[in-house]
Order: sequence, then structure tokens, then C-alpha cells
Amino acid sequence: MAHPSCGDISADREATGHDRHRPRDPVASARTPTLTAARAAAWAAAGLAAAILAPANAQAQAFPAKPVTVIVPFAAGGGSDNIARLITNRLAERTGKTFIVDNRGGAGTNIGNEAAARAAADGHTVLLAQFTLAANPHLYPTLRYRPEKDFIPVVHIANAPTVLVVAAGSPISSVASLAAQARAKAGKLNFGSGGAGTSVHLAGELFQQQTGTDLQHIPYKGSSPAMADLIGGQIEMIFDTSTSALPHIQGGKVRAVGIAGPQRLKVLPTVPTFAEQGHKDFDVPAWYGLVAPAGTPPAAVQWLNTEVNAILKEPAMQSRLDAIGAVAVGGAPAAFGDFMQAQSTRWAKVIRTAHITLE
Repeated sequence: MAHPSCGDISADREATGHDRHRPRDPVASARTPTLTAARAAAWAAAGLAAAILAPANAQAQAFPAKPVTVIVPFAAGGGSDNIARLITNRLAERTGKTFIVDNRGGAGTNIGNEAAARAAADGHTVLLAQFTLAANPHLYPTLRYRPEKDFIPVVHIANAPTVLVVAAGSPISSVASLAAQARAKAGKLNFGSGGAGTSVHLAGELFQQQTGTDLQHIPYKGSSPAMADLIGGQIEMIFDTSTSALPHIQGGKVRAVGIAGPQRLKVLPTVPTFAEQGHKDFDVPAWYGLVAPAGTPPAAVQWLNTEVNAILKEPAMQSRLDAIGAVAVGGAPAAFGDFMQAQSTRWAKVIRTAHITLE
């Protein structure tokens, strides 16, 4: 309910000027989801239903009977697309089956998400789920799909933590120094993101709420122009996904100050986490997984879950994910359902507190 970045996941957000809360989105609907007790249980129930599977039968042996399409709700290129192609290429090699990546970018990922929700529930179409699937129901007053009812979890693929990045010559050297400067210059420090409502935008909102600081959000149409302005000195910092920021950090033009994840990244071993710097609840992952349309046969869910888990355990796959700043996760459908529900609950509070509404 991701990621857009996930970073790269923000390329499809639209923002104008310095308006921090109201970019345009063409998707509209007559249904407005609300966070209720029943809704809070929906993802967990869906995951449990997918996990309680009968022994292999004729249906399991027949699946997949045709190519499996993975809808990616972003344009080609960037972290989400890279993750999808990395996984589908290896699945094709391992199983001898055909996997197709279908990029359906636009409307804050709502175009791709809705297309997947309306697909035939036979297991041959799945969605690369990420942060926006958890956040969009709370950002958009109306949607033509409801994540907790229209999808069931399949497997959690990977997490990529958010990274606080500053220009190479910035005086900001730690999370503490950023907080101190932000308090001394209330409302004057700018942080960029790849778009309003993305995980990296909400990371900045969460930072302000936790530290009592006031930063000015500058939304861009993607992480690349935000990074360019950071390097050029137009903004003081950005929150970005590790998969997007890593090449720039390694190139030396920008500097990572903190990792918003449970541990340091193998590719950035000298950069401490926010927790190591005294901010223990600042864990903001761009996350990636697969979900299927509600009603997809349990045998198809089990086949996909088993195969993805198998490749995530391969040292070569783990190394390839490590190299782009992501960490393999895996696990049962129910675990992914619980994770998505926790993400939805957490970001609903941040969004309400920041009074963010998108159209």
C-alpha cells in the first residue's frame, strides 16, 4: 500500500512551484476509503487466507498457463522498474516461464494500481506494490480502487531505506546539526523531494513532526531534478530512496547524513542510521512486493510466493539487491499483509497531522 520510491517512485507525482500539498492528479472517484477497524484487519485477513493453502493440485501444476504480467505503476527506469525487472528476469531463468513487465505510470501510481485491481483474478497479472499503495488512500479523497479490498498480498520482495542527503560542502554533518539549524532558521531551510505524497516527501514531514522543526518542502517531478538542485545549491537537503541516491553519493557530489532504516547499508558502511543518531523511530523504507487482484486462486499465490522466496535466498540475488541499496525480505503472504497494514496505519497519522490532500 509503497515507493515509489518508492526517490524514483516520485517521478509520476505532479507539483507546481513550491505548493507543498496540492499537486494535480487526473484520477477521481466516487468512493472515499476510511480507516476503520474492519479495514485495519483486511490486509491481515487477506494474507492469512493466502497462507492457508491446500496441497498442490492440478491447478497448481497448471499455473502459470500463460505469461505472467507484472504491472509497474511507473515509467520505465528507476528503482521500482529496476526491482521488477531484476526479479522477473530471474524468475524466467529459474522457472522457464514468461514474465512481462508492463509499465503503467502516471497519476501518482493510481493508473497502474487501478489497472491491476481490475485485472482478471487468475494469477497471471500482479502488481509491483510499493509505498503509494499504503499512502494513497489517505492522500486522495477519492480513488477508483480500494487496496485493502481489491488486492491480496503475495510476497514482500525488498526494502530500500530513505537517505538524508546534503550537498558535498554542506555544513550539515549529522541529524543533530540539521535539527539545530532548522530550529535556528525556522521555515527557511528547504528540503526537496521527488513529488508531493511520495515516501521521501512524507519522510520530511515525519522528521519535522518528530523534531518539532519547520522545513519548507519543495516538490519536484522526480528525484533527478531534485538532486540537480541540491548539487547546484538551490535547496539544502533532500530525502531520497537509497536506490535513487546511491550513484550520486558514490560520485562524491552529495553526502549522505543518515540512513532511515534498521541498519547501515552494506554499500554505505560509514553512514550511520537515524537510530544511531538518537532518532529510534525514524524508519522510512521504500518497499517493494507483489500483490494480486482479490479472488486470485490460492494455488497461484503460493506458486509465486514460493518462487520469489527461492530467488531472494540466492546469494547472487542478495548481492545484486545490496549493490543498488536494497535489502531482500521475502516471507509468507500473511507477513506482507501485516506489513502493508502497519504502513497504512503509520502514514495515515503523518498525513493527517501534516494536513496533506492530493487531487
